[in-house]
Amino acid sequence: MDFLEEIERRRTFGIISHPDAGKTTLTEKLLLFGGAIQEAGAVKNNKIKKGATSDFMEIERQRGISVATSVLAFNYKGIKINILDTPGHKDFAEDTFRTLTAVDSVIVVIDAAKGVEEQTVKLVEVCRMRKIPIIVFINKLDREGKDAFDLLDEVEQKLNLKVVPLSFPIGMGYDFKGIYNIWEKKLNLFSGDIKQTVSDGVEFNDINNPELDKVIGEKWANDLREELELIEEVYPSFNKEEYLKAELQPVFFGSALNNFGVKELLDCFIEIAPSPQPKMSDTRLVDSKENKFTGFVFKIHANMDPKHRDRLAFVKVVSGIFKRNTNYLHVKKGKKLKFSSPNAFFAEKKEIVDESFPGDIVGLHDTGNFKIGDTLTEGEILEFKGIPSFSPEHFRYVNNADPMKSKQLAKGLDQLMDEGVAQLFTLDINGRKVIGTVGALQFEVIQYRLEHEYGATCSYENLNVHKACWVEPEYENSEEFKEFKRVKQRYLAKDKMGQLVFLADSAFTIQMTQEKYPHVKLHFVSEFK
Repeated sequence: MDFLEEIERRRTFGIISHPDAGKTTLTEKLLLFGGAIQEAGAVKNNKIKKGATSDFMEIERQRGISVATSVLAFNYKGIKINILDTPGHKDFAEDTFRTLTAVDSVIVVIDAAKGVEEQTVKLVEVCRMRKIPIIVFINKLDREGKDAFDLLDEVEQKLNLKVVPLSFPIGMGYDFKGIYNIWEKKLNLFSGDIKQTVSDGVEFNDINNPELDKVIGEKWANDLREELELIEEVYPSFNKEEYLKAELQPVFFGSALNNFGVKELLDCFIEIAPSPQPKMSDTRLVDSKENKFTGFVFKIHANMDPKHRDRLAFVKVVSGIFKRNTNYLHVKKGKKLKFSSPNAFFAEKKEIVDESFPGDIVGLHDTGNFKIGDTLTEGEILEFKGIPSFSPEHFRYVNNADPMKSKQLAKGLDQLMDEGVAQLFTLDINGRKVIGTVGALQFEVIQYRLEHEYGATCSYENLNVHKACWVEPEYENSEEFKEFKRVKQRYLAKDKMGQLVFLADSAFTIQMTQEKYPHVKLHFVSEFK
């Protein structure tokens, strides 16, 4: 297969939703249909009987939520699919926002009973801003939920999308009979007793065929005919070009837990979803079909395998072919690196690959060379844009609970901070360590991982900080900057890169400081240089 064919057969997408809408379950079922796993792990009541394949960190199995993006790849009908399953919880949204820089399209999962929820609104806004094509999957139809048309209205209004239903439910909850697949003109019947198998679908090219009354009953058949007529009048017909431009969003209905509506979603997805797209760098637009390799790091994960203390940088291939044992330029550091065992992913399972194509995600063993946002090329000096960095909103002192393990604590903090889950500050005045995170739940995850992955225990103390401001003086040796450092010394710290940071206790303090020291600039993200 030649280079262009390899690109055309790739689909890289993210699955996003509010927590508990069934995102991880949907990921499992896509893998099941792709033949990548034989049996799905049911995620129920936050007690995981069999761990979901994509939730491979121990804490995820215990809490029943995803706290890190996981990468899964499989082949389906000759198409290579790369799924990035993201955390839904808002405290881990930073990971999700970064992951959205590495996908070409997304599937948004919505709970039929709860409708559109707060976290979904924020994530879809990011997708709209970036013009990422979206498919909506309305999940949990086997439970009592909102009316299908009400759900479509809610998706249009709250998410500001232009929807077109490509499948439609017949009944819901106890009365759930099945789904009419508008895309393929097929009827799929639901049998609640055999939950893990799905009928192949009965073809109904003519919805007025009296056979339909026999299959689902006269009342349901008449209701379906009326609803399909209404859909035709109210909603636009599907247009692939508009979908790819993110101007139109197809909607599917189903129940991921019962494998229902998932195959329809997958079959349509591989037909309409975009292959790897061009990406903007700081100097030019890089086309995926270019021969020279470029890629960027969108995630770093320490201890993928706790036994080996390995640290992996996740690289999205943007153009060209990434080859094993080849020298590539680390643009920021200006040095050449070679990788002898690049990995392809299947949740925590990894296999060494000789070459990877645009759209693929490669895991590179990292000894501390990479930071999130770093670019690799064959020599061209360019950097990919739009990888967000967030200013922390929660701050706590971190104390070593076991003086015998201070080395392990230092190493653990060092590696976990590189993942971008939090930021570490060292106070100038007394050398105390402060952790800043975007979400409060991150503290729990850090504490858990320090103990279970590094054998270090820590405790936290609250600290009254409103915002971390990175300090950039116009003149290093000016009297104004010296006075700023003397007056504010109790609140000054260094970040992991040794940059000066002012830990301000309120918005008022920031305002007063900016007025008093106009030549000392304060930035709310660290990448100002």
